[in-house]
Amino acid sequence: MKYIEAVRLEKPIGKGSYLNDIPAIQWLRDTYELPFSKPVTFFVGENGTGKSTLLEGIAVACGFNPEGGGRNFSFSTSDTHSELCELLTISRSAYFRDSFFLRAESVYNTATHIEEMDKLPFGPKASESYGGSLHLKSHGESFMAIIEKRLGGNGLYIFDEPEAALSPSRQLELLGHIRRLEQVNSQLIIATHSPILMAYPNAEILRFSDDGIAPVSYKQTEHYQITKQFLDAPERMLKLIFD
Repeated sequence: MKYIEAVRLEKPIGKGSYLNDIPAIQWLRDTYELPFSKPVTFFVGENGTGKSTLLEGIAVACGFNPEGGGRNFSFSTSDTHSELCELLTISRSAYFRDSFFLRAESVYNTATHIEEMDKLPFGPKASESYGGSLHLKSHGESFMAIIEKRLGGNGLYIFDEPEAALSPSRQLELLGHIRRLEQVNSQLIIATHSPILMAYPNAEILRFSDDGIAPVSYKQTEHYQITKQFLDAPERMLKLIFD
């Protein structure tokens, strides 16, 4: 299922904005539209090419809190998101019933907000949807609790580097949850550096580079190639680095 068909940059970026220096945003400004062709899309590429900036802009333009959570989350610990969300137009094909924006860097803040919601005098405790307090779990366990307990399908799910707190075996487990969500009419847009996650079958992989954004096959990604070269001959790779 695709809820977002495309993202367009229809409004001009201010002359002094740092967005003008980000390759992906320059590309979107010049090409006008980024279409999504599959229910599961990965944003991949080097640091600084604009993956997380565009992902955040899409999330906020869709009504998510910039720091993550569901669309009913309204907390803010630091107002650092860019104005990109105000410049984007989201082309939608359907309305999603469920949603979540999972940000690796702000899961702690999300967990704190859930505990604050628990203090409200009406309704069930918010933490019940996550299997209990996320603060009582490790970083990786809290990630997986959100994905396993909270995400039910028929939804739009946006993940920013979900592998940050996950071991390789947990990343494999996450692949299973991505399949589960896709099979119950969900769309996932994921920024990642993990060659494990990128291996998800039939996903769209969009490579962010100094040249902009372009589709790429799994084995064409630098993440796959560098990881394979290292695992095939770690001693040789380390010699090249250290000598």
